[in-house]
Amino acid sequence: MSKALNIALLGNPNTGKTSVFNALTGLSQKVGNYPGITVEKKEGICKLDRTTKGHVLDLPGTYSLNASSMDESVVIELLLNRNSKDFPDVAVVVTDVENLKRNLLLFTQVKDLGIPTLLVINMADQMKRKGITLDIALLEEALDTKIAVVSTREKKGLEELKKMIIDYRQLSTAATISINTIDEAYFQNLEKIFPNQSLYKLWLVITQDVNFAKLDRKRVSDATDFKTASPSNLKRLQQKETVKRYQFINQVLKQGLNIDRAAATDLRSRFDRVLIHKFWGYVIFFVILMTIFQSIFSWSSIPQDFIDSSFASLSQILSEKLPAGVFTDLLTQGIVPGLGGIVIFIPQIAFLFLFISILEETGYMSRVVFLMDRGLRRFGLNGKSVIPLISGTACAIPAVMATRNIENWKERLITILVTPFTTCSARLPVYAILIALVIPEGSLLGLSYKGLMLMFLYLVGFGMALLAAWILSKTLDIQAKSYFIVEMPNYKLPLLKNVGITVWEKTRTFVAEAGKIILAISILLWIMASYGPGKDFNQAEQIVQQDYPELNDTDLEIKTNAYKLEHSYIGILGKTIEPVISPLGYDWKIGIALISSFAAREVFVGTLATIYSVESDSEDTIKNRMASEVRKDGSPLFNLASGISLMLFYAFAMQCMSTLAVVRKETNSWKWPMVQLFGMTLLAYLVAFSTYQILA
Repeated sequence: MSKALNIALLGNPNTGKTSVFNALTGLSQKVGNYPGITVEKKEGICKLDRTTKGHVLDLPGTYSLNASSMDESVVIELLLNRNSKDFPDVAVVVTDVENLKRNLLLFTQVKDLGIPTLLVINMADQMKRKGITLDIALLEEALDTKIAVVSTREKKGLEELKKMIIDYRQLSTAATISINTIDEAYFQNLEKIFPNQSLYKLWLVITQDVNFAKLDRKRVSDATDFKTASPSNLKRLQQKETVKRYQFINQVLKQGLNIDRAAATDLRSRFDRVLIHKFWGYVIFFVILMTIFQSIFSWSSIPQDFIDSSFASLSQILSEKLPAGVFTDLLTQGIVPGLGGIVIFIPQIAFLFLFISILEETGYMSRVVFLMDRGLRRFGLNGKSVIPLISGTACAIPAVMATRNIENWKERLITILVTPFTTCSARLPVYAILIALVIPEGSLLGLSYKGLMLMFLYLVGFGMALLAAWILSKTLDIQAKSYFIVEMPNYKLPLLKNVGITVWEKTRTFVAEAGKIILAISILLWIMASYGPGKDFNQAEQIVQQDYPELNDTDLEIKTNAYKLEHSYIGILGKTIEPVISPLGYDWKIGIALISSFAAREVFVGTLATIYSVESDSEDTIKNRMASEVRKDGSPLFNLASGISLMLFYAFAMQCMSTLAVVRKETNSWKWPMVQLFGMTLLAYLVAFSTYQILA
């Protein structure tokens, strides 16, 4: 079998490029990041015929080769670098039949680089309804290429496209326009200095240094030394190039495209009048969100309960069947629970991306972004930040993954860093037990104090997210141009294949990438909790029997486990940090719970059950035991001051290794999760300290 052809899939956002990619590759695709940067890289394998395979690279959406973002720069870098292993044998530019004029700008630029270039006119199933007719033969002659008219929804035109890709060597590489007609003197001078180089390629190298100054230019020796009077002169020439290209495109479409306005049927404007209305637009959006997250909680609880019980049963079966020993303990108490901690997130991730994918496929997500952009931009965020911020109330992990929709890197990074402030479902067990313990009965205006406290914790988390975003927007020294360009695509029924592939890829990425880190840290925490130095740990049962001879076997086991935990490495760590956390109103036992809950916030309750030597982790049992805890002076350990201090600590601290693992993957660096970990922990400490000192 011959070497796979490199196929670059290019196009404007919302032209259906991803649908074409999915139709060609199916599940034979993988998602990662480009080396050294955070831009998503999608590639897949396509079987073109019985003997030929294609390596399809789905490049980030771009309106032209005048890059202004990291996503767009990836496209330029690849097309300028013939030495890259991904450099395309053939470029396939996907266009939308309703926006041919705008889409063809990118096509003419790619073709002028001398790369064999095919044109795909997508969404052909809408031509009749929109009153559009095309003279394909005339367009092929005028654009000097082959054109595939495709409908991914009706699965039409894909086989013809594959044949055209196989015959890519027959495609003309002649330029669509003569670049030196833009400014003859300038380009004649450039050609004299670099006589053996492609003139248009030189022009792109020079102009991209102005558009996106941080790009590393090593494609053409000394090309960036070619100076003009000023950067504004280059911008002027770019504008003249764009005008020149649109003159060519207008002339082509004047003959090859016909639109019968009377035949066109368009309900989009009617829907938009309601869905992006200044009042009703927000009402409809929040109703949809409430429906989505109620569904996520109710639907995911069933598979999550099944996963939880299955892994618990697996641990029990393995502990009974395997011989006692360190390996069995590691397997049943470390590895299996660690795997369970990964798999249990899958239902929420899958359901969330199912809904997000459906909203994107229908065209509604663009309306949401438009609707929310103005308010969030004041805080340094983007309209697209609204989905991660709200979905963080379910779980921060899929919420952080959802930031991939934000093109601007600075705004995306800020959204990633502040999303964990929103109160996730894992915090609810912590809040529930502490509110029940320290908040008194009673009501205000018919609303209970306990309910108001829970609402306050949600609001303070969201408020801190906005405040932190505003501070980061002022302090982060990241050069990223921010233009609010949002495509308003037509409303359409979602393609189930696209939705399914999206859910599969996002879920698989989490399990494969973040799961490795989660499992490793789970095993580390188990080791720290299962081992300890000296006889206090190794002879725990004898010591407890000697101190408490009246205990039955069950109580003896519970007391022994609590004693071993106190003298384990993690218990010693709790004792070590006690002087640091005592000003917050906590003792060493709460210190252990804080450390243990780094694995997941909800571990707090289970840790307290062991620490306080109770037989179950039901809220009432633990609450009664916690209520009886006293300090050395006889005062209650958990009072209003220490309780609220602890709740606020959990509201602001980054107590979730799973989220850190995902942030590491999404930012392609350990720098930002560490900034998140130490920054949020310091903030949580200062707020908890101030609260306790004021209320105590």
